Amino acid sequence: MTPADRAAAFWAAWHTHLPTIAAALGDGEPQRVEALLCELVAELHPELHFALERGERAIYALVVSGQEDPELRPLTDAWKAAAPPDDAIWEFHDSVPPVPDPTQVTVNIGAHRLALADVRVHAQVDGDVVDVAVHHPLLSELAPDMRQAMTFLPLDATLGERVAGERLRRVETAEQEPADSIGLLELRDLVLGLPQ
Repeated sequence: MTPADRAAAFWAAWHTHLPTIAAALGDGEPQRVEALLCELVAELHPELHFALERGERAIYALVVSGQEDPELRPLTDAWKAAAPPDDAIWEFHDSVPPVPDPTQVTVNIGAHRLALADVRVHAQVDGDVVDVAVHHPLLSELAPDMRQAMTFLPLDATLGERVAGERLRRVETAEQEPADSIGLLELRDLVLGLPQ
């Protein structure tokens, strides 16, 4: 099946199951449809990820992401192209969008609560891309896989997955706060100000 065929099949199934999805969300029980959504997204492609979130302009947002894997991009492009138009209830994203203010976000990883306001980044610009080293005071207390997740999560929250994938070249974890570090909002301004 082509990406367009897979996308069409996803949206046909989505419209069939939308009353069930809407009822679960209306009852405040999104877990009732989690398995259903996993199945729908896996049929699109088993390596795609999804999230059901509060929307920026609509009540709900469905995010289907290939986590910037170039082999999955044709599928997410086709999925987004075939999506219904955003409305007051639903909006659809083919990559994780940035949050309005990442410094207001606190992430729970294992037993730890990490405020993104405490993240500091050393950024080195090279033309239209940036190399970054990401630091949080609690990084050294995390297991290696959690440390890696906490290195990339603040960047996706700040820039959105697509911009982070396009504009960040080398990403490293810094257990000690680097010299000349900046906060996440300063990083956003820096990256969005790069030449196109």
